[in-house]
Amino acid sequence: MLAASALTGRAAAQGAGLSESNPASSAVAGSIDSDGKVPFHGVHQAGIDTPQQTHVLFASFDLVTDKVPDIVQLLRDWTEAAARMTAGQTAEALTPDPSVPPADSGEAIGLGPRRLTLTFGFGPGLFEKDGKDRYGLRARRPAALVDLPRFNGDQLDPGHTGGDLCVQACADDSAVAFHAIRQLARMAAPNDAANGYGGKQAGVADPYDAKPGVAVLRWIQAGFLPDSPPDETPRNLLGFKDGTQNPGSPYPAERADGKLIGNGSFADVVWVGGEGPAWMQNGSYLVVRRIRIALQHWDNVELDFQEQVIGRKKLSGAPLTGGGEFSPLDLDAADKDGNPVIGDNAHVRLGAASSNGGARILRRGYSYNDGLAMIAERWPPWRQGLEYEAGLLFIAYQRDPRTGFIKIFEKMSKLDLLNQFTTHIGSGVFACPGGIGKDEFVGQKLFQTV
Repeated sequence: MLAASALTGRAAAQGAGLSESNPASSAVAGSIDSDGKVPFHGVHQAGIDTPQQTHVLFASFDLVTDKVPDIVQLLRDWTEAAARMTAGQTAEALTPDPSVPPADSGEAIGLGPRRLTLTFGFGPGLFEKDGKDRYGLRARRPAALVDLPRFNGDQLDPGHTGGDLCVQACADDSAVAFHAIRQLARMAAPNDAANGYGGKQAGVADPYDAKPGVAVLRWIQAGFLPDSPPDETPRNLLGFKDGTQNPGSPYPAERADGKLIGNGSFADVVWVGGEGPAWMQNGSYLVVRRIRIALQHWDNVELDFQEQVIGRKKLSGAPLTGGGEFSPLDLDAADKDGNPVIGDNAHVRLGAASSNGGARILRRGYSYNDGLAMIAERWPPWRQGLEYEAGLLFIAYQRDPRTGFIKIFEKMSKLDLLNQFTTHIGSGVFACPGGIGKDEFVGQKLFQTV
């Protein structure tokens, strides 16, 4: 999965035409304004099949209200603010009144849209938490919104796991993405100033005091892409090309049992259809994983072994079975001794559709670098000490996690050679509703009769 994050589409948005490995994004790319504005309203939420931007800020929230109207109003406010910010405006209209906090923190003023997209999702905790139907929504929880199982090797940090709501902010400027999450977080918990975080003066009325908080940040993660040439697939922190195959690619993904197998379409792989509840149709299920990579360990491994681990050539991105970057994986190919050229435990073989009953997902990952941390490696040589706190913010969209990520990763978590260099330390699953109409708020159909 690390070797197949959806990084290719951003070439289109940089004005050089759509990358061949993600043609399904062409409709979105064609609608992007010359000033970098991605339409907020539409059949699908933006930020899923949108050509990938160079920065992401993923935020997970816990709900702290027990009132459904509070949640509905927050989603209304978020929708209005998101429509404004993706158009390059402030989150709310600015007022000249110096006696109240500014309606927007202001650090993104003048930067423009920078292809900002804001994608919203609902976690299992919105529907049920600790066995309780918190908001009368338990009966509306989609069957596909399952709690992820505990996978082999998981070392999940509660501080980077779960959440009732999520927002994925993607942009070509990290300041724009951070600004967007910052405004939405303040709208969700506006009374921070009254709790000792602001500069409220004694005896001066604070308009935010009367509005209780609805949701608070649970965890947040920033990610980035390298500024690769538009016609090249970007590389991840392992140094391998990342994003060669995804749903919609015209190139066959693999050859297995003598047959060429394609990548599937967005409609088949990503978008929820008639099998889902009305509020989820044209939406998608998001699985996010924070995956730390033991970079110091990886950097001291022979090139030949690195390529065997992944199943591709590092420089060209081509499969070990030959050809170029977009040549299909030949999972039938064997060497003179009868051993598979792409090993049984190679990353790309275990992630291939033919190895997982046809399961596919849309990968939209970002690298992250959070400096240094005291780390104990879970594989030989089991070193302990200060190491890079860096890796992959794995973001995957699919029609159903049960037949997508879970089906694929159950096998990979046990057998993938790459596991000796990676540890999953954060996780979340969210239902991202269908697109938002101009007179709607995100999730409106879910709350209509509650």
